[in-house]
Amino acid sequence: MIRSMMKSKIHGARVTDANLNYLGSITIDRHLMELADILPHEKVQVVNKNNGARFETYVISGEAHSGVLCLNGAAARLVHVGDEIIVISYADMTTDEATSYQPRVIFVDAGNKPVKKA
Repeated sequence: MIRSMMKSKIHGARVTDANLNYLGSITIDRHLMELADILPHEKVQVVNKNNGARFETYVISGEAHSGVLCLNGAAARLVHVGDEIIVISYADMTTDEATSYQPRVIFVDAGNKPVKKA
């Protein structure tokens, strides 16, 4: 059996920009991507804690240590600058892999700087 499990997440991030005229995706600070083991073009789920919106998109690498979290394209309509979001990546695993896998959880401050890793 294959299970879809949380691989990692960036928790408590703040939206820094929303660009409706871009083709789509979420731009994330490359340093946060590395900490959370998220690759460019990887599919992620975004959860908006301010309005309850949940949606999927793919990731574009932003400037490292910039704190950027910009929703692009249609997803820009689901957020406002300053909204608190959670970005979640998933991986398919066997049951044996899933029982021993420990996801990466990156907590960030209001400036999207990492404060702790679980």
